Amino acid sequence: MDLRKLKTLIDLVSESNVSELEITEAEGKVRIVKSEGVVHQYVAAPVQAAPMMAAPVAAAAPVAAAPATATPAAAAVEGHVVKSPMVGTFYRASSPGAKPFVDVGSQVKEGDTICIVEAMKILNEIEADKSGTIVRVLGENGQAVEYGQPLFVIE
Repeated sequence: MDLRKLKTLIDLVSESNVSELEITEAEGKVRIVKSEGVVHQYVAAPVQAAPMMAAPVAAAAPVAAAPATATPAAAAVEGHVVKSPMVGTFYRASSPGAKPFVDVGSQVKEGDTICIVEAMKILNEIEADKSGTIVRVLGENGQAVEYGQPLFVIE
């Protein structure tokens, strides 16, 4: 969706009695919710999902948020980088006391679950999109991740 169009929609919701607006287009889906004078924007970009993955969910992003930038550590990384397909909370294991899905040195095949990103109370299993060995874990367990943020490096 065009950024100018998105800004116009946000302004319209801010200045009107409308409390929620949702628009679906070919490029994705936008949901704008107004609460207590603050406008929140939820955007769901088209996600290429494996057949067994959960359905894509809307990702929460504050309107005034700065665009995500690559961390200096991720910029110097060599190998295939697995990035977060959505905004949410990163978990390395299926439950707090469980063993992580993968560690540094773990062999993975394309399609293996390597972590979970929780978005809007839905646990989304993130799968390896390449076979190889995990050489770095860039995400912090229990921490928020942004769309496109590097999570793992596979060689």
